[in-house]
Amino acid sequence: MVHIPVLITDLGLILAAAGIFTLLFKKIKQPIVLGYILAGLLVGPHVNFIPTVTDHQSITIWAEIGVIFLLFSLGLEFSFKKLVKVGGSSSIAAGCEVIFMSIIGFFAGKLMGWSNMDSIFLGGILSVSSTTIIIKAFDELGLKHKKFAGLVFGVLIVEDLVAILLLVLLSTLAVSQQFAGTEMLISIVKLAFFLVLWFIGGIFLIPTFLKATRKLMNDETMLIVSLALCLIMVLLAVKVGFSAALGAFIMGSILAETTQAERIEHLTKSVKDLFAAIFFVSVGMMIDPSVLVEYAGPIILITIATIFGKFLSTGLGALLSGQSLKTSVQVGLSLSQIGEFSFIIATLGVSLKVTSDFLYPIAVAVSAITTFTTPYLIKNSESFSNFIERNLPKKWVDGINRYGTSTAGITTLSDWKVFLRAYTFNLIIHSVILIALVFLGSRFLQPFIEENLINGNRGTLISLLLTLSIMMPFLWALAIRRLEKKAYSNLWLNKKYTRGPLVALESVRIGLAIFFVGFLIFQFTNTLVSLAIAIVLILSVLVIFSRRLQAFYNRLEHRFLYNLNAREAEKAQPQILPWDTHLAELTVAPESKLIGQSLVDLSIREKFGVNIAMIERGKIRIPTPGRDERLYPYDKILVIGTDEQLAAVEDLFTGSAEDLEESNFPKNEMTLQKIVINSKSPVYGNSIRNSGIREMTQGLVVGIERKGERILNPDSDFVFENEDIVWIVGNTKKIPELLKKVPS
Repeated sequence: MVHIPVLITDLGLILAAAGIFTLLFKKIKQPIVLGYILAGLLVGPHVNFIPTVTDHQSITIWAEIGVIFLLFSLGLEFSFKKLVKVGGSSSIAAGCEVIFMSIIGFFAGKLMGWSNMDSIFLGGILSVSSTTIIIKAFDELGLKHKKFAGLVFGVLIVEDLVAILLLVLLSTLAVSQQFAGTEMLISIVKLAFFLVLWFIGGIFLIPTFLKATRKLMNDETMLIVSLALCLIMVLLAVKVGFSAALGAFIMGSILAETTQAERIEHLTKSVKDLFAAIFFVSVGMMIDPSVLVEYAGPIILITIATIFGKFLSTGLGALLSGQSLKTSVQVGLSLSQIGEFSFIIATLGVSLKVTSDFLYPIAVAVSAITTFTTPYLIKNSESFSNFIERNLPKKWVDGINRYGTSTAGITTLSDWKVFLRAYTFNLIIHSVILIALVFLGSRFLQPFIEENLINGNRGTLISLLLTLSIMMPFLWALAIRRLEKKAYSNLWLNKKYTRGPLVALESVRIGLAIFFVGFLIFQFTNTLVSLAIAIVLILSVLVIFSRRLQAFYNRLEHRFLYNLNAREAEKAQPQILPWDTHLAELTVAPESKLIGQSLVDLSIREKFGVNIAMIERGKIRIPTPGRDERLYPYDKILVIGTDEQLAAVEDLFTGSAEDLEESNFPKNEMTLQKIVINSKSPVYGNSIRNSGIREMTQGLVVGIERKGERILNPDSDFVFENEDIVWIVGNTKKIPELLKKVPS
């Protein structure tokens, strides 16, 4: 008789239970994650009336692999470029949520008599919402076109990065077992250093590699290469003292910037689904029903704290960022749950053996309850916000709306802000690169040369010269490269106040470059004479060969920026828009009655108040289409309007197009921004038709605010006056060009 390994038997049992509960939860339209957890509970060691898993150690390993691929998948959906684009509103809301929920979780734990470590981990568990659950809920409720949905997705992007930071900080705290501020600071600096280094190196190398091997990459090869890159980054992360989950997330976020991101995400989805199922089933296996009964009180208390705490903290953050009361309430209710990252944080506490046995099942129970409540909270968020507006004092509501209007729009940067921002980025990026090159040269290049090529002093000298040669372009960029020439020139001409600080900043750059040269030399030799000679020679080379170094550095920078911008963000988050209007994307279905009709015949703007900002037809893009433009099947339309207007017009476009492929409309090319007219503005005194705004920005004037009065969709004969606030939807790159001509 053939003997089957226990691992295969257990894996079969896990997948069979997961499959049954997947079908069941699909049928009752509930999140599949909860089905996996329930399946794990039934096949786990605490329930004995059906066959149970026996080899728990092997299943734990499978679950760890599941965490790796789950984080890799989340990284593919994250991308650092999206993080930059989410804007201040999402960052403020996410920051408020994380800070307040961490505090609430800690004090809730202490109130129940828990230890410091249990309370700290509870704060981390409650601080992050569930990306998977929220996106699924929005899909099922059909609310992705709503204005608040964009802000919710932005908050989730910020939270993903915060969750990674929490994993690092909690790991450090668990190992040290004390609140050591120095160790925490070192961990944060170390994380920031490697994030910058990995991102720069990854964006420079990986897209170039994928492009060079594109003809060799069929689906099978791409899948193997993608998973290999993921596991290589996992090994690197573990090697430098971070978790495997962090490495997987970072590689996913790097691949998310490549032109192959969608393909990689599609190919790895099945792998992620398989191992994620095993992970969530293993989560359920660790739940002891008797613990849930024993800790029913804390579960109810923590659930209430989660729902109300997240609603209040996120809603307050959204209000502070300038959102309307309605949007803030909707965002707060949408994020009132915990999910997959909370499981991972709880798993971290168990694996490091620093949390009590009851914390893990409590976290899972709270997640299950809040997962069930999430769709109902999102669905009723609008009616609840209307209820709050009706019952709040009118002065409060008017004050909140005025605050939101005053914070919206574009902030003009002064020359100092522009220069200091560029100066800071230049200092951080090149310092990270130079530190990395110093350690690579001293720890790897020198031993390799001395062991395999030339040993002794000659080997040391060759290693030093090679490392310096590689560092030269970055030393030049750090010390000599001119930053923001226009802003620098304006500041330099202001002799009285700015020349002193500018000279001081330039001196810091040069001094830092000298420091890195000395730091490198001390890694190879400690002779002061040789150090002085080397520094003089390096400075001479930087000056004499400045042009060549500049040309070489420019080629490196061009390659990096080319790779970074090769793939546009899938869906850019909308800006803060006036009067609850926002950008949305619609697809013209083959069954739509709009097909073949011109825009002037449709009169969509006149009937529904909705503006068409762009039409994408295959590879053809038509910004601000003219009145005679016609609509055809599968045209992708970028429109602007309120939630109600978009809901009214959506059926005209989509018809019964349930089988249409998901749109990847590049709405980041069109944004809605505001300018303020004054007497020196070139459009002052002109009508909209004669102002040239349509030609300069490929855009439309969709709203004007004059002395507190709001005019939506103004007539083309409307004449601009002093202090008019004008809202324009147009080309992202061309609106700033117009703003340069319009003094603030």
